[in-house]
Formats: sequence, C-alpha cells, structure tokens
Amino acid sequence: MVDKPTSAKKSRSRKTIVPLQPEAFANQQLSLFQGFLANSESERELLSNAVDLWDNIPRYSVSRARMNSMRTADGFLEELELPFQYRGRKFTAVIHPARVNGKNGKRQSYYPSAREELIEHALRKISAEQKSGFFDQLDYRSGVVFSLHALRSELERQGHSLRYDEIIEALDILSLSTIDIVALNADGDEICTRSSYLDRLTVIRRKEYDADRNLKCAAQFHPLVTQSIDRVTYRQFNYQRMMKCRSQIARWLLNQLVLKYTQAAMLTPFEVYYSTVKRDSALLNGYRLERQAIAAVDDAWQELKELGALSSISKSERRSQRGKLDDVIYSLLPTYEFMAEQKAANRRQANSPNQQKKRDTISLGRGNR
Repeated sequence: MVDKPTSAKKSRSRKTIVPLQPEAFANQQLSLFQGFLANSESERELLSNAVDLWDNIPRYSVSRARMNSMRTADGFLEELELPFQYRGRKFTAVIHPARVNGKNGKRQSYYPSAREELIEHALRKISAEQKSGFFDQLDYRSGVVFSLHALRSELERQGHSLRYDEIIEALDILSLSTIDIVALNADGDEICTRSSYLDRLTVIRRKEYDADRNLKCAAQFHPLVTQSIDRVTYRQFNYQRMMKCRSQIARWLLNQLVLKYTQAAMLTPFEVYYSTVKRDSALLNGYRLERQAIAAVDDAWQELKELGALSSISKSERRSQRGKLDDVIYSLLPTYEFMAEQKAANRRQANSPNQQKKRDTISLGRGNR
C-alpha cells in the first residue's frame, strides 16, 4: 500500500474552486451549521463546530522535527499508514504528503501538521459567519470564502501569529496532501474515500495581497465535513479553549471529550485509557520511552483542567502479575462550564430537523478512490 517516491514522480497541482451560485451561501443546512445555541454574541464568538469522524482521524500526527528525520536524501516522505478506531469500528488513514518548495528553495515533502491543524480550525470558524461559509447540495461541497488578512487576524486573535508566506505554504500543504480513509464494510470488502484535506483551493498572489488585503480566497472542505453539514452530525464546542491548547495532544483529547462525553455530569466520570489515546491519536509514536509518552498525556489532561474543561483527574495503573505496566486509566470529571457547553450542544442537535434519522451514522461519504 506504500508507494515509494522517486525523483521522477510528478507533483500534484492545486485544484481551484468551481464558481458558486448564490443559494450555496444561504440554505437550511448551512444555517443550521452557522446557528450556534448561545445566550449572547460574546458567547457565540467562542464557538465553532467539531465534526464527527473527521475530527477523530489522526491526520496531523507527525511533527516537523519528526518529518525531518523521516525524509529521504532527496526530500521525499513516503505515504503514512495510521490505523485507528472510532465508535468500535476499525479504520486506516493513509496520508499522501504534499510536495512544496521548502525554505532552502528545494521541493520537499510535508505531511499536514500542527500549523495546518490550526489553520483548518480557523477556516472552519470563519465559515460559521454569514456570507463566508457555503454548502452546495447539488455538487455536494462545502467550504469558506475568506481573505488572507481575515485568516491572519483570526489566527492572531487566538494566539497563533503567522506570516503571509507561512499561511500560503500551509494552505498549499492542505490542498496538495491527500488522505485515504479505509474501512471494511459489512461484507468484509475494503471501502475507501480519497480526497485532499482542502478538496479545492483558490488563493491570491503576494502582489495582489499587498495591493488589497481584502481580496477573497476560497477553500473547499474535505467531503467528510460536507457530509457532516448535510447530516447534522457536528457538535458546537468551545473553539477558543481548543485554540488556547499548547499541545496537539491536548487539542485531540478535547475533541474526544466534546464528541464522546456528551452526557457530561459531576456524578458520571468519563474514563479514557492511555492505550486508546496512543492507538487513535498517533501523536505519541515519536516518543522513545513509554513513560515519556504517558507524561505527555498527563500534562495534556492538566492543561485541559487549567483551561476550564475538567474539574478532577484521577489516574490508575493496570499492571501484569510481574509488575509490567499494561495500561493507564484516567477517570475525569467535568467543570460546570463544560457541562453547560455539552448540554447546549445536545439541545442544538436535538432541535435540528431530521436529526434522529441522521444520528450515529458513520459513512465514508462521496470521496474519490
């Protein structure tokens, strides 16, 4: 399944957005996606949408430092296979790296990583604004129209300042990297969806940006995001808290709480196993020692406590008869703030038309093989 790269291999080119009709910016499904349940405009500004399945895929799991150690002498990275589970079902994510110009002027391969993750979340937040997001039922696509200035400003507001060239490089990596999501159907046959992280992208050049910083770009989201908008399987969550997370593992754990700890209550602890975090996040694969990876998870839980998501964290170890550490079990209790957020997300989903019919549906959508 791994395709060995060669210097003769052609690079993929960015696909631009096909023109959109006005109704793509104003329809019921988009309105539901943009309509957060909040008591005030200031509360609404804190919110965005977590996407079922898509936000559980370990798609940003390799750090820049680890990439550097994995590249060939010619600057290539191989396709990366990452098995994971979601709602008891086994999947494999196969990431095909982007090939872009590096700082040294040479073309190099890149997997989408932490920077690209933050940019995707910022674009999704911008898409929740009226006249910025779109959902085209006929061509089954969704995305966002934005200016680079607005994107830079949004990232800066959340404590992640980036230069123009860094944003362009990250957008190129998102639009040129493809990801296969592979699973087995009920008959045991392999099914797969393949698409870029940003399925299509239209951006402006530097001289155009310097002349008018409000010129518009457009990005088309992954088909699983489109499917989630169509089926109303997303959940509102505290986007600002997620963007304040210092570590990727804390952001991943927060997404797990948002999407799975839906009945958060002070008398209902939520248990998470270290082995599950390691298997499904793929963010701990770079640690040389197990105790270092466990310490990183410990720090991430503490970070979420400091950010107001958790009120209590208890930890127990599961050991074999010979004393070998088999697993670590974390028992978590929410804050009243997180409980209120989850209750609001539940009410919003319950009030969505046809939500009962669409709930708990996992599908690989209409991606391309």
